[in-house]
Amino acid sequence: MRSVAREMWEATERYHQLCYWAPEVREEGSRAGLKGFWMNYFATRVAPLGPVTPKVVESLFFYYAPQRIERAIPDAWSYATPEAILKARYQGMDQALKRELGPLIESEEILRAAQIIRAVVANVDGTGRTLFTGWNSLPWPDEPYLALWHGCTVLREHRSGCHLMALALVGLDGPQSVITQVAVDEAPTEWIQHEAGWSDGDVAEATAKLRDKGWLDKQGRATDICHEGRKQIEELTDQMNAHHWMEIGAETSRELSSLLTVINKQLPKDDQIDWREIYENNETQS
Repeated sequence: MRSVAREMWEATERYHQLCYWAPEVREEGSRAGLKGFWMNYFATRVAPLGPVTPKVVESLFFYYAPQRIERAIPDAWSYATPEAILKARYQGMDQALKRELGPLIESEEILRAAQIIRAVVANVDGTGRTLFTGWNSLPWPDEPYLALWHGCTVLREHRSGCHLMALALVGLDGPQSVITQVAVDEAPTEWIQHEAGWSDGDVAEATAKLRDKGWLDKQGRATDICHEGRKQIEELTDQMNAHHWMEIGAETSRELSSLLTVINKQLPKDDQIDWREIYENNETQS
């Protein structure tokens, strides 16, 4: 049975994730001066913290290889200021949500969901969650559909910080975290290098360390220790991400989940939650 924290993460993540795939967001980022997908991704996500160094981004984006980050940061700040980048992201999301949601954008469901999200965020403890604190320091948009996206983004970055803490607690670094995620069939193999950008050498070194720790066997398959460790990571993440949902109450959490279920049906699938379905569809089409 899924915890309330996990159920609500999935609901809010599905509304947030449009910002990575909507062409309007990429187009507005390009108009602001950003170059390419990865510069747009890293710069727009970290912009609330200001023109930070690559090392700062590496500490927060543990999943990605330093060399991937360093191709985007700090160059992004020479093309556009963090303020201009944030303005572009919100402008792009305004356009994208209007296109995707259509008539639903003026609905009572959107208005009510935005109200609940704002109440949830007010109860969040941001201690140690740097990206959350950065996004939560920004003003809320006036439009309910955009305020809902802002709130989902703030909550998403809180969970991201919780997940980072959980990984650090069990002793996994960046490449080890994604390799073990793939090993327990929670992500496709392509994510290790194609998505996260780890080199052959990075993968070989991390795999050797995981074998030494007993997380992988000689064939690179997940051991019982790996399965238990990944379970512990998710449980710790849920635990650290549960307080604000407990504060808002089970009834209101269920109401928000139901509202977002209706709203998210209008949006594309999420490549993190729905990756199996996306891959199966791609294989069928090819």
